[in-house]
Amino acid sequence: MKRFEGVVTDIRLESRVQATARWQILLDRTEFCRGDETGVLEAVARSGARLTVPVLGVEVDATGEVWHVVEKPLTEGTVVTGRVGDDTGDDAGPDAASGAQG
Repeated sequence: MKRFEGVVTDIRLESRVQATARWQILLDRTEFCRGDETGVLEAVARSGARLTVPVLGVEVDATGEVWHVVEKPLTEGTVVTGRVGDDTGDDAGPDAASGAQG
C-alpha cells in the first residue's frame, strides 16, 4: 500500500444524480495514477473529527493533473493523508461535515 501526504488545491463537481454528488479533488501531490486505483484520503475537520473519504477512482486530464473522484468534498487547503489500495475505513459521522464543502 502506498501512503502520501498532500493538500487539496482545487475541487469541482463531477456529477449529481438526485441527492448523490460526486466530486473531483486535486491535490498538490499524489500517489494515485491509474483510473481504476482506489483508496482513501484522511483528514481532520475543524471540529477535530477524523474524516475518511473513499477515493472511487481518478481522472487524469489533458495537462496530466490527477483528479481524485470522491462522494464527500474536502475544502481547499485541507491537509490529507492518502492511502492507495486501501478502501476500508468508516466515515467519521455527522461531525465530518464541519470540515467539508457542501
